[in-house]
Formats: sequence, C-alpha cells, structure tokens
Amino acid sequence: MSTFKLPSLAFEYGALEPYIDATTMEIHLTKHHNTYVTNVNNVLGGPNGAAIKGLSLEAIQRSVSSLDPAIQTAVRNSGGGHYNHTMFWTTLAGVGSANSAPFGDLKTAIESDFGSVDEMQKLFNTTAATRFGSGWAWLCVGDDGKLFITSTPNQDNPLMTGIADKPGTPILGLDVWEHAYYLKYNAARPAYIAAFWNVVNWDKVVENYSTAKSGGTAVMDVPMQ
Repeated sequence: MSTFKLPSLAFEYGALEPYIDATTMEIHLTKHHNTYVTNVNNVLGGPNGAAIKGLSLEAIQRSVSSLDPAIQTAVRNSGGGHYNHTMFWTTLAGVGSANSAPFGDLKTAIESDFGSVDEMQKLFNTTAATRFGSGWAWLCVGDDGKLFITSTPNQDNPLMTGIADKPGTPILGLDVWEHAYYLKYNAARPAYIAAFWNVVNWDKVVENYSTAKSGGTAVMDVPMQ
C-alpha cells in the first residue's frame, strides 16, 4: 500500500536566516510535520482507511467533511497538517533566491482586489496576528476568481469545504502555531509575521495562482512510498 512520506526541503535549514532560524526549521519539519505524516498513514493502514486510499493529498482535504466520524478528526488534523506544511515549505525560499515581490498576473490581481501589495500584506498580517490560538493565515483564490484572505484554526485549510468559514484554493499560507516561531520570537507573533515576507517564494506563489485560476490546486511535491 502506498503511504505518504515526509517531503524534503528545497533549501538548507539555515537558508531562511535571520528571519526563520535553522533550529526551528529542523524541529518543525522532522518532529511536527513528521508526526502528521505518521498519523495520516496510520489512518490509511487502519480498518477505515479505504475511504481515503488512492486519493491525492488535495482530494483528501476536500473530502474531510464527508468522512466517517471514526476517522474524520484524525484525517482533518493529520491530513490537514501534512497538506498545510507541505504547501508552506514550497512557498518559502532562501534569502535572495527567488523574486522578492509579486509579479505578473498575480500582482495585477492583488492590486485589483486589495488596492496594492502593501494593503494585501497589511490585511494578511492582521488576519494572521488575530487568529486566536493555533492556526494558519491564507491568501486564496475564490470560486469567483478573486483573491481573498482568511484564516483557519488548528490544521484546517480552505480546501475543506463544509468546514472552512470561507472555502477557496490557497496559494500562500503562514503557520501561526507557536512552534513555528517561539524559539526565535517568543510571544512576538507580529514580528514573526513581518519577517515572513522576506522569505516568501513569490515564484511559487505566482505558479500557484496560475494553477488555481485554471481550476487546479497548488502544485506541490507530495511524494508517496
């Protein structure tokens, strides 16, 4: 049976310094993310695993609300955690290794839907900073093709139709669980959020936007073994 495996980063743990420290990156990937992979694989190998067997990671997100309660919580938390983190890693880039700002059609859409890149970032920052407890902030493409910003608790994401407050296709996400920033920033979540913009892989986000506009989901390397 095919199972999910932990993805490899496209950069070294220290490549995001000084904005995100190497120790946090290593722990975040090898401990936190790895736990989600292990747990969703446990569901796949369990008595009710047939419900998600053969589904892509993206399809699993969309199916969560219709799953049997016996596995729904585990899939929501661990399947969501695997998807969210995998996307997060692909939209980060080492300092100076990718475009440092939106460009092309995405830039045009941001200016149309938010007024400016600065206004989009301000709204995103506020959304991330005010997410109560643990969760994520997202830049998404809606069913109407317009961009919007939202947040989700825990390991939920906007693909989870019937669960997300505002469903859509995420093209950029930020982890605001404390484990994502506490070693470096302690309780200063806004400082971590501000630093995040220095390591966004806008090349990938532009690619995600193009894919979402075509009706697909973010192109990610989600290997199975």
